[in-house]
Amino acid sequence: MPLLRIRTEIEDRPGRLASLTAALARRGANILGLSVQLDTEGVVDEFIVDVPRGGPDARALAEALGAAGGIRTAVLPARPHELVDEPTRVLALAARLRAEPHAVPEILGELLRADDARWDAPGDEDPDRCDLLVPVRGRSVRLRRVGLPFTATEAARADALVRAALPTVPRPRASRRIALRDGTQVVVRPIERRDEGAVRALHERCSLDSRRMRYFSPMPYPPRRAFERFCDPLRGLTLVAEGPDGSLLALAHLVLVRDPGAAEVAFLVEDAWQGRGLGRGLAGLLLELARDRGLVEVRATALSENARMRRLLTSLGGRTRRTEDTAVVEIRLRLDGRPAEPGALAGWAGERRI
Repeated sequence: MPLLRIRTEIEDRPGRLASLTAALARRGANILGLSVQLDTEGVVDEFIVDVPRGGPDARALAEALGAAGGIRTAVLPARPHELVDEPTRVLALAARLRAEPHAVPEILGELLRADDARWDAPGDEDPDRCDLLVPVRGRSVRLRRVGLPFTATEAARADALVRAALPTVPRPRASRRIALRDGTQVVVRPIERRDEGAVRALHERCSLDSRRMRYFSPMPYPPRRAFERFCDPLRGLTLVAEGPDGSLLALAHLVLVRDPGAAEVAFLVEDAWQGRGLGRGLAGLLLELARDRGLVEVRATALSENARMRRLLTSLGGRTRRTEDTAVVEIRLRLDGRPAEPGALAGWAGERRI
């Protein structure tokens, strides 16, 4: 039976994946592998299927998936070795890369099943949707795969493999000192349960407007269940910034969301410390930690009038998208160096309040 690799984009709503699998089943395709990835336009589903001889061809399968809600569907031949357990395969490639660092293009090409993999050279053409540039110790490997553009998730996989097997810098520490524009040293560390009183005091010192920009309402203080979520590592990461006197000056949140490889960021900075570079320092640290955790994209939901937040994230490469609420925008920032696609966004609620 022929093996096929099928990739299609779907609207991430309940029942969409079931519609795709049912459409494949009706045409006799047996699903042998499934992965869910994130890309610029949303969620991408990838299947490895076998089809009976004399069964539907690539065009018929693409049309069936299109009728079931899939868009930009690609159907390409696959090989039995692509059915190897993915984590096992990646670990084996990491071990090989440590032993053969000179073979990094070949190994990255095997990781992402590229048609071509080589060191990028000065004067090469700008990459298109079928190209991916992977940074490697000051150089870049150019991967090319015709007919199957690389997703953001795949870019993150390649970057993580290189950083794991060929480390060049220490892993970023969650606790560190950052210098503000005026030279003031601020300690940034993960939140602890003993910080509950200091977090409450920080909120009390913040103006109504600062709290409204963070929570979309001037709530005096998040409820205890919210503080418990701040401290739960399974939900993400919250950092606190400590001033020279030990008081808390700011909170920075990296909140995991349901989309694979994505997280939401949010910040609260005490009014007296705004405009001094603290927000930018916290944002930069969160991006480092997000990338180190294998995330693909970070997002922020903000009031349209929150110019400070929009400026901060767009200056770091974020792209602003509209939402169904005209008073709210979403800013998306890719962690693989490629810009997020601008455009409208319908129906995504986010974690905006807590």
